Amino acid sequence: MTGGRVERRLAAVLAVDVAGFSLLMGSDEVGTLETLKLYRREVVDPAIAEHHGRIVKTTGDGMLVEFASAVDAVTCAMRVQGNMAAQNIDGTQKIVFRVGINVGDIIIDGDDIFGDGVNLAVRVENECQPGGVYLSDDAYRQVRGKTAFDFVDLGERRLKNIDRAVRIYVARASAEAASISATALKSLLDRSKPLALPDKPSIAVLPFENMSGDPTQDYFADGVVEDIITALSKFKSLFVIARNSSFTYKGRAVDIKQVGRELGVRYVLEGSVRKSGDKVRITGQLIETATGSHLWADRIDGALENVFGLQDEVTARVIGAIEPSITEAEIERAHKKPTSNLDAYDWFLRALPPFYQFRKEASDVAIEYLNRAIALDPGYALAKALLAFNSVARQIQGWGGYRNQGLALAREAIADEGSDPSVLRWAGPTLAFWGDRDRPLAVLEKAERLNGNDPQVLNSLGWALNHACIEPDRAISCFERALRTSPRDPEIGYMFSGIAIAHQIAGRDRDSLASAQKTIDDIPWFTAGYRTKIVCLVHLGRLEEAKLLATHFLAEIDPDFTIAKRLPVFRDKTFERRYHSALIEAGLPA
Repeated sequence: MTGGRVERRLAAVLAVDVAGFSLLMGSDEVGTLETLKLYRREVVDPAIAEHHGRIVKTTGDGMLVEFASAVDAVTCAMRVQGNMAAQNIDGTQKIVFRVGINVGDIIIDGDDIFGDGVNLAVRVENECQPGGVYLSDDAYRQVRGKTAFDFVDLGERRLKNIDRAVRIYVARASAEAASISATALKSLLDRSKPLALPDKPSIAVLPFENMSGDPTQDYFADGVVEDIITALSKFKSLFVIARNSSFTYKGRAVDIKQVGRELGVRYVLEGSVRKSGDKVRITGQLIETATGSHLWADRIDGALENVFGLQDEVTARVIGAIEPSITEAEIERAHKKPTSNLDAYDWFLRALPPFYQFRKEASDVAIEYLNRAIALDPGYALAKALLAFNSVARQIQGWGGYRNQGLALAREAIADEGSDPSVLRWAGPTLAFWGDRDRPLAVLEKAERLNGNDPQVLNSLGWALNHACIEPDRAISCFERALRTSPRDPEIGYMFSGIAIAHQIAGRDRDSLASAQKTIDDIPWFTAGYRTKIVCLVHLGRLEEAKLLATHFLAEIDPDFTIAKRLPVFRDKTFERRYHSALIEAGLPA
């Protein structure tokens, strides 16, 4: 800015970006850019113009927009997110926005704007969950009682480079307009409250910073963290937060004390990874969340070929700092290497980000990478197990499952490494989904004995019990334990879906309906929540509602759905017929 009088004004500032943009670009650069341009042209820009906004600047994956009215800013954001949800609901989930809004004093410099009012909008957007609209306390005060939206208080947050705690609100469509259930809102409120500490040492491992100077190496840093989480979770005397919850903090400035409250843990491990040529450096800091004090901090250098040894050393130092009574046998078991082939390990790590995206194109990429890993190491049981489970995910979503190959891979993985709970957690539900009658439950009960901390093990065991149609309350207990171990899991809706099916098996349609609705609220592109809700509505005598939802399901969610194509095999044929009959009565094809 030049000298002279500084021009200021009060404005509502909206910051928006694309969730997971780097991963989307990594899997399909041209397609992602074309899709983003399409949504800008057809959804975003028209909404901004309609609500009298001014686009100040754009970045590769986001933009900054100025409004004279906070009401216009919020209404515009909710219109965009509602239209995007409709666009993405086919399961491809190409683009998902995060939006932050603040009202404050801004500095004008030509067509650009600066100042704390702008910075705070960006920091609020950094906190936002994909698909959401978050407001600062200043923005909320300007719109309170002036819109048709509901607002949920998420509490105070410490934001990067902001010298005060900021209370944040999430905007929701009104309960009448969006049919949001009271249980869904209660769930959101509950998740914003501090969690009680477990009765044993508890730890979360946050994503390590990639210090390699190459953003494409993020997958390697993430893989190191995932392996450390897996190793720690094998210690039965520890309570370890799952990978999916820890990774919700990726790319964000965090307040360790706030992380401790949100995840309900006593300790947090954070650090960095630098990979350069054939050398690796891992730094780590173990912090007590209540006080912010460092219990251990160090750096560990070594050769790339010894990366598993470096991970083991980090794990051992953490264990030594917080739980010296852990036995040597547990330490030895936690340090078992998944493969001796580093190139295979590298391809496995590359497969994880697209696998976790739960999109068809990303799933295709994950299959390619996992096949490369297995080709390099034919005995790589974990890669086989993950590739096997991918057959289930594809079948559920209608992307083309591969039953026979999935079963064969799952059985091979168990034969190769039947004492690794990480292998069993993927292989077991694959067997269960594809109708293997006898092995899945035994496989997953063994996985639970080996690592009862792993939410994926608990989630998989719950689903195996569901497929066997036995012990629904035990299944619900597994899902609820998984929810506590991963309280901020972006895929939490899958656990609610399991709870919904368990209640169905037990004949509790009203409880099942509540959990099915939570599934839809959390992951609106996941098909199982809609199917179970339709069944519940039929059983509760609400046939017209069921038919309307079935029509919407076929038109917008899964046009190619048939019962024969999509649904898993249930051992109890009476239950299976009852479930299928309700879907048919609502109008879904057999």
